Amino acid sequence: MFETLEEINQVVKNCKKCKLCNTRKNTVFGTGNPNNGIMFIGEGPGADEDSIGEPFVGKAGKLMNQAFLGLGIKREEVYITNIVKCRPPNNRNPEKEEAFACMDYLRNQVILIKPKIIVLLGNVALKNILGEEYGITKARGKWIEKKGILYMPTFHPAALLRNENLKIDFWNDLKEVKAKADIFLNSNDIYK
Repeated sequence: MFETLEEINQVVKNCKKCKLCNTRKNTVFGTGNPNNGIMFIGEGPGADEDSIGEPFVGKAGKLMNQAFLGLGIKREEVYITNIVKCRPPNNRNPEKEEAFACMDYLRNQVILIKPKIIVLLGNVALKNILGEEYGITKARGKWIEKKGILYMPTFHPAALLRNENLKIDFWNDLKEVKAKADIFLNSNDIYK
Protein backbone atom coordinates (compact mmCIF):
# COMPACT_ATOMS: atom_id res chain seq x y z
CA MET A 1 0.00 0.00 0.00
CA PHE A 2 1.26 3.41 -0.98
CA GLU A 3 0.87 6.51 1.18
CA THR A 4 0.66 9.15 -1.57
CA LEU A 5 -0.09 9.45 -5.27
CA GLU A 6 3.42 10.83 -5.82
CA GLU A 7 4.88 7.67 -4.27
CA ILE A 8 2.90 5.51 -6.74
CA ASN A 9 3.91 7.78 -9.61
CA GLN A 10 7.61 7.37 -8.76
CA VAL A 11 7.25 3.57 -8.85
CA VAL A 12 5.30 3.76 -12.12
CA LYS A 13 8.07 5.85 -13.74
CA ASN A 14 10.51 2.98 -13.18
CA CYS A 15 8.05 0.13 -13.81
CA LYS A 16 9.17 -2.80 -15.93
CA LYS A 17 6.27 -5.18 -15.16
CA CYS A 18 5.27 -5.59 -18.81
CA LYS A 19 6.63 -5.09 -22.32
CA LEU A 20 5.04 -1.62 -22.68
CA CYS A 21 8.02 -0.20 -20.78
CA ASN A 22 10.22 -1.02 -23.79
CA THR A 23 8.45 1.37 -26.16
CA ARG A 24 7.27 4.22 -23.92
CA LYS A 25 8.69 7.72 -23.95
CA ASN A 26 6.94 8.69 -20.73
CA THR A 27 4.68 7.04 -18.22
CA VAL A 28 1.25 8.65 -17.98
CA PHE A 29 0.07 8.48 -14.40
CA GLY A 30 -2.85 10.82 -13.81
CA THR A 31 -3.79 14.45 -13.49
CA GLY A 32 -6.35 16.69 -11.86
CA ASN A 33 -7.88 17.09 -8.43
CA PRO A 34 -7.61 13.92 -6.34
CA ASN A 35 -9.83 15.39 -3.61
CA ASN A 36 -13.02 16.20 -5.52
CA GLY A 37 -14.64 12.77 -5.52
CA ILE A 38 -14.80 12.28 -9.31
CA MET A 39 -12.43 10.09 -11.29
CA PHE A 40 -12.30 9.38 -15.04
CA ILE A 41 -10.57 6.17 -16.17
CA GLY A 42 -9.63 5.54 -19.80
CA GLU A 43 -7.80 2.65 -21.41
CA GLY A 44 -4.25 3.86 -22.06
CA PRO A 45 -2.12 6.69 -23.35
CA GLY A 46 -1.87 7.55 -27.04
CA ALA A 47 1.05 9.10 -28.89
CA ASP A 48 0.41 12.65 -27.62
CA GLU A 49 0.01 11.44 -24.05
CA ASP A 50 3.21 9.36 -24.33
CA SER A 51 5.13 12.43 -25.57
CA ILE A 52 3.83 14.78 -22.88
CA GLY A 53 3.28 12.36 -19.98
CA GLU A 54 -0.30 13.50 -19.29
CA PRO A 55 -3.58 11.69 -19.97
CA PHE A 56 -6.12 12.83 -22.56
CA VAL A 57 -4.15 15.60 -24.29
CA GLY A 58 -4.56 14.32 -27.87
CA LYS A 59 -7.60 14.54 -30.17
CA ALA A 60 -9.77 12.43 -27.84
CA GLY A 61 -8.75 14.58 -24.89
CA LYS A 62 -9.57 17.77 -26.78
CA LEU A 63 -13.01 16.37 -27.54
CA MET A 64 -13.50 15.50 -23.86
CA ASN A 65 -12.37 19.02 -22.92
CA GLN A 66 -15.02 20.48 -25.27
CA ALA A 67 -17.69 18.39 -23.54
CA PHE A 68 -16.41 19.52 -20.14
CA LEU A 69 -16.47 23.14 -21.28
CA GLY A 70 -20.00 22.80 -22.67
CA LEU A 71 -21.23 21.27 -19.43
CA GLY A 72 -19.37 23.71 -17.20
CA ILE A 73 -17.02 21.11 -15.73
CA LYS A 74 -13.48 22.20 -14.93
CA ARG A 75 -11.03 19.56 -16.18
CA GLU A 76 -8.58 20.39 -13.42
CA GLU A 77 -11.25 19.65 -10.80
CA VAL A 78 -11.70 16.00 -11.76
CA TYR A 79 -9.03 13.29 -11.65
CA ILE A 80 -8.16 11.58 -14.94
CA THR A 81 -6.10 8.42 -15.39
CA ASN A 82 -5.94 5.21 -17.45
CA ILE A 83 -5.94 1.45 -16.97
CA VAL A 84 -2.35 1.22 -18.25
CA LYS A 85 0.28 3.86 -17.62
CA CYS A 86 2.33 3.27 -20.79
CA ARG A 87 1.27 3.60 -24.42
CA PRO A 88 0.35 0.40 -26.21
CA PRO A 89 2.02 0.41 -29.66
CA ASN A 90 -0.10 1.86 -32.47
CA ASN A 91 -2.76 2.83 -29.90
CA ARG A 92 -4.01 -0.76 -29.72
CA ASN A 93 -6.06 -1.88 -26.72
CA PRO A 94 -3.96 -2.98 -23.76
CA GLU A 95 -3.51 -6.73 -23.57
CA LYS A 96 -4.76 -8.57 -20.47
CA GLU A 97 -1.24 -9.03 -19.09
CA GLU A 98 -0.50 -5.33 -19.54
CA ALA A 99 -3.71 -4.26 -17.80
CA PHE A 100 -3.05 -6.77 -15.02
CA ALA A 101 0.49 -5.43 -14.55
CA CYS A 102 -0.88 -1.90 -13.94
CA MET A 103 -3.97 -2.85 -11.92
CA ASP A 104 -2.29 -2.51 -8.50
CA TYR A 105 -1.25 1.03 -9.39
CA LEU A 106 -4.81 1.90 -10.36
CA ARG A 107 -6.28 0.21 -7.27
CA ASN A 108 -3.94 2.25 -5.09
CA GLN A 109 -4.92 5.44 -6.93
CA VAL A 110 -8.58 4.66 -6.19
CA ILE A 111 -7.81 3.84 -2.53
CA LEU A 112 -6.00 7.16 -2.03
CA ILE A 113 -8.44 9.29 -4.05
CA LYS A 114 -11.56 7.70 -2.53
CA PRO A 115 -13.82 8.73 -5.43
CA LYS A 116 -17.59 8.74 -5.00
CA ILE A 117 -18.06 8.66 -8.80
CA ILE A 118 -15.91 6.90 -11.40
CA VAL A 119 -16.56 7.49 -15.09
CA LEU A 120 -15.38 4.50 -17.12
CA LEU A 121 -14.34 5.67 -20.57
CA GLY A 122 -14.84 2.81 -23.00
CA ASN A 123 -15.02 -0.96 -23.03
CA VAL A 124 -11.45 -1.58 -21.86
CA ALA A 125 -11.93 0.47 -18.69
CA LEU A 126 -15.38 -1.05 -18.09
CA LYS A 127 -14.25 -4.68 -18.42
CA ASN A 128 -11.06 -4.21 -16.39
CA ILE A 129 -12.82 -2.44 -13.54
CA LEU A 130 -16.26 -4.08 -13.34
CA GLY A 131 -15.68 -7.38 -15.11
CA GLU A 132 -15.73 -9.19 -18.43
CA GLU A 133 -19.49 -9.72 -18.23
CA TYR A 134 -20.05 -6.03 -19.00
CA GLY A 135 -20.12 -4.49 -22.46
CA ILE A 136 -20.06 -0.75 -23.15
CA THR A 137 -23.03 -0.75 -25.55
CA LYS A 138 -25.43 -2.21 -22.95
CA ALA A 139 -23.87 -0.70 -19.82
CA ARG A 140 -23.26 2.88 -20.97
CA GLY A 141 -25.43 5.52 -19.44
CA LYS A 142 -26.49 3.31 -16.51
CA TRP A 143 -25.27 3.89 -12.98
CA ILE A 144 -23.65 0.84 -11.39
CA GLU A 145 -22.95 0.90 -7.65
CA LYS A 146 -20.23 -1.29 -6.16
CA LYS A 147 -18.57 -0.99 -2.77
CA GLY A 148 -19.91 2.51 -2.20
CA ILE A 149 -18.70 3.88 -5.55
CA LEU A 150 -21.04 4.95 -8.34
CA TYR A 151 -19.75 3.99 -11.79
CA MET A 152 -20.91 5.59 -15.03
CA PRO A 153 -19.75 3.67 -18.10
CA THR A 154 -19.67 5.73 -21.28
CA PHE A 155 -17.96 5.71 -24.64
CA HIS A 156 -14.29 6.55 -24.86
CA PRO A 157 -13.83 9.96 -26.53
CA ALA A 158 -11.72 8.27 -29.25
CA ALA A 159 -14.82 6.28 -30.25
CA LEU A 160 -16.60 9.59 -30.84
CA LEU A 161 -13.90 10.59 -33.31
CA ARG A 162 -14.66 7.43 -35.30
CA ASN A 163 -18.46 7.62 -34.95
CA GLU A 164 -20.00 11.05 -34.42
CA ASN A 165 -23.40 9.47 -33.67
CA LEU A 166 -22.04 8.47 -30.25
CA LYS A 167 -21.50 12.10 -29.20
CA ILE A 168 -25.10 12.59 -28.02
CA ASP A 169 -24.90 9.56 -25.70
CA PHE A 170 -21.50 10.68 -24.39
CA TRP A 171 -22.86 14.18 -23.75
CA ASN A 172 -25.94 12.80 -21.96
CA ASP A 173 -23.80 10.50 -19.83
CA LEU A 174 -21.58 13.39 -18.74
CA LYS A 175 -24.71 15.45 -17.98
CA GLU A 176 -25.79 12.60 -15.69
CA VAL A 177 -22.39 12.66 -14.00
CA LYS A 178 -22.62 16.41 -13.48
CA ALA A 179 -26.15 16.14 -12.07
CA LYS A 180 -25.18 13.25 -9.76
CA ALA A 181 -22.07 15.09 -8.60
CA ASP A 182 -24.15 18.09 -7.67
CA ILE A 183 -26.56 15.97 -5.63
CA PHE A 184 -24.30 13.18 -4.40
CA LEU A 185 -21.22 15.24 -3.61
CA ASN A 186 -23.15 18.41 -2.78
CA SER A 187 -20.32 20.34 -4.36
CA ASN A 188 -20.06 23.01 -6.98
CA ASP A 189 -16.27 22.63 -7.24
CA ILE A 190 -16.38 20.94 -10.65
CA TYR A 191 -18.34 23.81 -12.15
CA LYS A 192 -17.17 27.16 -13.45
